[in-house]
This record gives sequence, C-alpha cells and structure tokens, in this order.
Amino acid sequence: MPSKLVVPESGAMDLVSLGALVHRLDPGVIPFRKAADCAIHVSGGEFNVAANLADCFGMKTGIATAMVDYPIGWLIGERVRAMGVQPFYKRFQHDGVRGPNMAAVYSDRGKGVRAPVVFYNRSNEAAAMLKDGDFDWNEVFAGGVRWFHSGGIFAALSPTTPDLIIGAMQAAKQRGAIISFDLNFRAKLWGVSGGLDTAQTTLRRIVEHVDVLVGNEEDLQHGLGIPGPDIAAESKLDTRKFEAMLAAVIERYPNIKVVATTLREVHSSDWHTWSAIAWVAGEFHRAPTCELAVLDRVGGGDGFASGLFYGLMKGLDPSEAVRLGWAHGALITTYPGDTTMATLNEVEAFAKGGGARIQR
Repeated sequence: MPSKLVVPESGAMDLVSLGALVHRLDPGVIPFRKAADCAIHVSGGEFNVAANLADCFGMKTGIATAMVDYPIGWLIGERVRAMGVQPFYKRFQHDGVRGPNMAAVYSDRGKGVRAPVVFYNRSNEAAAMLKDGDFDWNEVFAGGVRWFHSGGIFAALSPTTPDLIIGAMQAAKQRGAIISFDLNFRAKLWGVSGGLDTAQTTLRRIVEHVDVLVGNEEDLQHGLGIPGPDIAAESKLDTRKFEAMLAAVIERYPNIKVVATTLREVHSSDWHTWSAIAWVAGEFHRAPTCELAVLDRVGGGDGFASGLFYGLMKGLDPSEAVRLGWAHGALITTYPGDTTMATLNEVEAFAKGGGARIQR
C-alpha cells in the first residue's frame, strides 16, 4: 500500500522553489518575424509555482535562483517582489557586453489554426552556472520549510544544475519537507545538453528523491524511460495510457506518493478542452472537463501544480486539491503572462462549478 503524503503543519516558508528566472517576450498574436513590439513577462516554471502560491493562495514562498545585476535583472527582481516571493539570489555581475545573462524566452500566442511558437536565447545564462554549494540551505530553510519544488527545465540547463537540485532536495528532506518535481521534458533543451540518454540518466537520479511528481505520459516516457503501453488513446483527455504507466513508475520509484498531470485537447490556439488527473497514495482523482477560450496558454500547467500543492498543504481531500489545481490552471489561460491574476475566491468558485456570469 503506497504511503500517505504527510506535509509539515508549519514552517517559516510554505514552499521554496529552485530554478531559473527568465523574461518572456510576447508579441501577442503577431509572429516574431513581423512583430513591432512585445510585452515582457517574468517567468520560469519553478518561479511560477512560488509566485502563484504567494499571490493567489496567500502562502509564504521563496525562490532560490541566479540574479544578474543589470537592467534586465532589475526588471525581473521587481516582478519577483511584486508577486510576494522572497528571493534567495546567487548574484552575478554583467560585463556590459556578453553577460552572464538572464535568459530570454520568445513566445507568440498563435491564433486559431496557427500554433504558438516558442524559442529561446539562453546563451551565457547565469542560472546555468549555478552549482552545488552556491546556496546556504541552512539559511534558506531557517525556521523550517514545508515543501520544496524544482523542475526538469532547470535540470537541463547545465551539468551542474542536477547536483544542485539533489543537494537542495536532501537538505529540505532533512527538515521534513515534501519534495516535488515537474518533469517538464523539453526536447530542445535536452537536445543541446546531451540528448535523450543524458536526460533520462539525470532525471532518474533526481526522481529518486521526490514525493510528488508532475508529468504526463510523454514526460514519463521521454524523461524517465518508462515504457508506454500499447493503448490507442482516443484523445489527449484519455487517461488510460497514463494510468497504465503508473504501476511501472511506482515500482521503480516507491518513494513517490503523488503523480499528477494536466489533460489538454488543443482544438485551436484559442480553444482547448481542459482537465487533470492525480494518483494520490494509490487512488486516482480526476477533475471535471471544461472548454477554455484561451488568451495565453503559457503557465497553465504551473497554475495546476500550484493549486494542487496548495490543496495538499491545506490537508484537503485529494479530489478537492485536484479540482483547485484544475480551476486555477484554467483561469491562468485567461490572463496575459505566465503567472496568476486570480483570487482564491475565484479559484474556489470555479472549482465548485461557478461559471462566467457577470459578478455584480
């Protein structure tokens, strides 16, 4: 029988994330080759979770990351403060020409039949220079930490980031924290970081320390090398393949107590069908299915993870925690940018079946 998730009741920090901060340039529905201006969003998968939990769910969160002292870094730092996240920075000095840099992500929104396009400039990225020993975890976790989170994008940045992740996980685990990890398998990033074999070797080492794993069947197959069953899925909302793979995941990683993923059927860039599922201590819990009129799809998965983590930290029934994550992730797709603009009341109302009637 899988063991139950036991979250510490208190701590100076509810959650600390470890990952890279980036700035995302967003020309809206205009493709970059024709763009005349862009919005700037501050992002990073691990930061998004911490920011969502602080801003929407009122939790005490922090981010351990790299910060470069130059105008782009200052812009990013302002947004970290605005979202209520406590930073723990390893600082770098920019040489005025080459860096090191805060990474840039370029992502248009697509429109209708035209898919969004994402590409990167992570050249000479400060976060990729981070290594084990760069943070004093006794200082970061002083007073206790209830939950620690990191992800596969940060693990893919360099040969040194995986050991930093594992060291942080071990330090957090010593203090009783729950350890979560979002596989977030990105073929483009791993393609320049050693390929599939390196990805699987690296992610397997990390997942040995994890209690809560976020990832769909493709993440499990590509990131961990878990063989997929010979099941012809009817749609992206069909959970049979995901459910069938869980036995192999738990057999290989008996430390894991929760595995969760979003379910998204993309009909067009601005029309998705959305759901989510989680395996919690041996039982599956599935969220409802809804139709999304999408403004900006980036950040929906992190929105789901943060809502799920909130519910689990609050000791809610797992089915309720999954619904909160599903509702929060859905709402994030209705805002520009990668982080939340929702209130807890809005999330709870949608999770309970609230609609889009005007609020007077």
